[in-house]
Amino acid sequence: MMAAFRRNTIGLIIAAGGLACTPACATGVAVVGLFTGKAIVSIDGGRPRTLNVGQTVQGVRLLAADSDQARIEVDGKVRQLGLGQSFAGGAQAGARPSVSLTADARGHFAAAGSLNGYPVNFLVDTGATAVAIGAADAQRIGLDYKQGQAVRVGTAAGVVPAWRVTFNTVKVGGIAVNQVEGLVVEAGLAVPLLGMSFLNRMEMTRDGQTMTLTQRY
Repeated sequence: MMAAFRRNTIGLIIAAGGLACTPACATGVAVVGLFTGKAIVSIDGGRPRTLNVGQTVQGVRLLAADSDQARIEVDGKVRQLGLGQSFAGGAQAGARPSVSLTADARGHFAAAGSLNGYPVNFLVDTGATAVAIGAADAQRIGLDYKQGQAVRVGTAAGVVPAWRVTFNTVKVGGIAVNQVEGLVVEAGLAVPLLGMSFLNRMEMTRDGQTMTLTQRY
């Protein structure tokens, strides 16, 4: 258990990890650069390209942009996306949900998703045994985590208390998994970890800077 957090307790800041849909679902867009009047985006995991306000490429139209966020229309739906944020459309009928994650400059994979319906930005960690969040995030989503089983885990802050919990729903892009084992760590966890209790339910493939997750069940 203690080893599960050995690589993720150093205050990582995720600046520009992308999430985009694979061909199994509708158009996906990740914002990798923002400027006044234009944005740099990756469409369906492709090479980043610059869009000016009013420009449409592959069904993606940039409506507005500044240094903080972009207003983008994708398949008739309007989304507000900040730097490093993304939108992935739903899967086609009969296809298993799938998302592709693009590594940031440090080689880390970030995934925009949600826990029990609350937005969360995860760091993908195959060394973590479970989806793990800090106590502050647990309080933010209204999770009564101290009703769970008390354990102790090792972090950069030393050996600290943690609690085993079950998340009702963990979602990343168009993938939603119910009843996922998790941990709430009292201190020393800089960002939420997307660990193996979620990833074990995925087929994971990697091609260079892209990791694709496809839901098994």
